[in-house]
Amino acid sequence: MQQLSGLDASFLYLETPNSPMHIGGLTIYDPSTAKDGKVGFKQILANVAQRAHMVATFNNVLLEVPLKLDHPYWRSAGQFDPEFHIRHIALPKPGDWRQLCIQVARLHARPLDRARPLWEMYVIEGLDNLEGYPSGCFALVTKMHHAAIDGASGIEIAATIHDLSPDYNVDQQIEPVTTDRKPTAMELIWRSQINSLRTPRRVFEVAKNSVPGLAKMATGLARGRLKRITDIPRTRFNTNVSPHRVVEAAEFDLDAIKAIKNAVPGVTVNDVAIAICGGALRRYLADKQELPERSLVAMAPINVRTHDKRGTAGNQVSQMTVEVGSQIDDPLARLDFVHKSTRAAKQLTNAVGAKTMTDYAQFIPSTLSAAAARLYSQLGMANRVKPAYNCVITNVPGPQIPLYFTGAKMLSSFALGPPIDGMGLFHGLGSYCGKFNITISACREMMPDPAFYARCLNDAFAELHQATSADGVREAQSTTKQVRSEKNQTKVMTKRKKKSGNKNRSTTSKPASK
Repeated sequence: MQQLSGLDASFLYLETPNSPMHIGGLTIYDPSTAKDGKVGFKQILANVAQRAHMVATFNNVLLEVPLKLDHPYWRSAGQFDPEFHIRHIALPKPGDWRQLCIQVARLHARPLDRARPLWEMYVIEGLDNLEGYPSGCFALVTKMHHAAIDGASGIEIAATIHDLSPDYNVDQQIEPVTTDRKPTAMELIWRSQINSLRTPRRVFEVAKNSVPGLAKMATGLARGRLKRITDIPRTRFNTNVSPHRVVEAAEFDLDAIKAIKNAVPGVTVNDVAIAICGGALRRYLADKQELPERSLVAMAPINVRTHDKRGTAGNQVSQMTVEVGSQIDDPLARLDFVHKSTRAAKQLTNAVGAKTMTDYAQFIPSTLSAAAARLYSQLGMANRVKPAYNCVITNVPGPQIPLYFTGAKMLSSFALGPPIDGMGLFHGLGSYCGKFNITISACREMMPDPAFYARCLNDAFAELHQATSADGVREAQSTTKQVRSEKNQTKVMTKRKKKSGNKNRSTTSKPASK
């Protein structure tokens, strides 16, 4: 039995009926690589059940402390019920991309059952008319509570249930799963009291370790070396969310993304992706006549999982605040702006220490957190207070080699995230096997036209790709030189006028004194 950290538990406290706090993914498979060219639902049940002993999240149930005096615990309840957690549905004809997105959005909107292990998996068949995919594909939609995993641990779990080849033996023996004894209510209360006595010492240790970083940050802000983003504009994405969701995605060639990166010195793949999101947000909000003059701001999670924590579940994340350049029309200028913004955000995060927020989250009182989250939603505070961010942009790189699930080859992988009150737009960035995609999960009331936003993402990528091509760079350099030349000419003319004016004043005779 293991107690949730303060950060893990916060995702339970933040959950409301309108904003379930699970993350997940949509993966698409070609069954032609499997034995006999097909994959049966019973094979999928057996495959996942055989690997359950390697993924604690599959078997752990939530154990609440009485009166919520402390953070909950994960307790292994033994082998999970495959037929409850893994479900089988099919799209009606024609089985196209729009139908798939609508179905995934509906599944993603439903909260998980807290009485059972906090995950679900849906096998979706009938994908016979997906552009760019062979007929007969099937999809897998996974949902796992954010209290149990973050993006990095989610990738590790995905690796556990996949293989590096289509060879798969469905007759393997199922390994037993250990069952934890369920403690009594008095035992849990006693544990909470012991934790309360230990908290002051732990707070002192964290504070002692973080004081140098906080002092460094304060000095950097005071001297202007560090920049903190303030005055964030309000958009349609920064109100209370409805219980309804939309899902869409835009997929690009990873080499094309890297070509954009390589065309501008110092720029990263993450910078390129954020600039594409910034360009899409600019197009989308301009179409609604709602584009703010200031740049929109994204919350970008940072993986702070150390080497010794690899392979463990839970959350090891911090975050940084990044301006997406939505106020800039020129794609190259926007990319340069985003690069400077991410660099400034990293400097600020490094100054205080990326793990500081994670460390302090351990001491959030459980009763206070849960009550504050409920009040924030019930009082509609997202509609009243100034937004801390406009959206989420998170990048979790995936493997660049083919993976197989029950013998079927994975063709694409898309990341799903939780829109929440005050931040109803989530961008999940991911890469797999030479492809790079941006998947959006959003409140349906805030974004009723997700297909249009996908076009905005594609258009933003196209203009950036064109601008960073050889011809585009030469044209930009030529324009820059011309502007600089015009500025230099203006400076020269201004200097000449000043010099001429000074000379005229010096030769003007003074009136004779009487």
